[in-house]
Amino acid sequence: MPAPISVIIPTLNSANTIGPCLAAVAAGLQSGMIAEVIIADGGSDDDIAEIAELSGAQLILALPGRGSQLANAAKSAKADWLIFLHSDTVLARNWPQTCAAHMASHPDKAAYFKLKFDTNSFAARIVAGWANWRARIFDLPYGDQGLLISKQLYDRIGGYANIPLMEDVRIAKALKRKLVALDCIATTSAERYQKQGWLRRSFKNFVILIQYKMGVDPVILAKKYRR
Repeated sequence: MPAPISVIIPTLNSANTIGPCLAAVAAGLQSGMIAEVIIADGGSDDDIAEIAELSGAQLILALPGRGSQLANAAKSAKADWLIFLHSDTVLARNWPQTCAAHMASHPDKAAYFKLKFDTNSFAARIVAGWANWRARIFDLPYGDQGLLISKQLYDRIGGYANIPLMEDVRIAKALKRKLVALDCIATTSAERYQKQGWLRRSFKNFVILIQYKMGVDPVILAKKYRR
């Protein structure tokens, strides 16, 4: 029987940060949960190709933009289930068991992980707490919370949209009432928040979400997001 999960990781000059992510994913190799790891690269000029080769991952090249990278990688995925994971996110050790339980009990639903940042500051706990509350109440997890979804359900809802930003919000909308929170932590990098300030970054993310809901082009929003 083939392993049930294809892990898909989008990258863009992520060679210096992807190591812990791949190390955590390796727990699934040991338990027989992973069929393949696909690195979907958006045009890096770092050593990601060498890292993919050394780790045994498949490297797929796509146009830059998470939506495009994730959509292209998903087309080539072989397994019955998919995990989409940011390159600076590290899953807790119990992820294989937690995902296996979900796949057995909720085959018709997708799932996301509980967010935590790699710093234990008060601001980090507040932002992560808000994100987990938002995901639970509004069925709106962001990409840094990961996504576990069956290939069948993914194809049925149309998968990730080929847009440079808000691909996670769009797929969450398509999965309304079909999302479950996993009892497993995904620890993600706080670097962007620490550089820009927790309050400023959180407010910026909120404003961009509102603008997207009002119909602003994701191409324009992506430029604002990266400033």
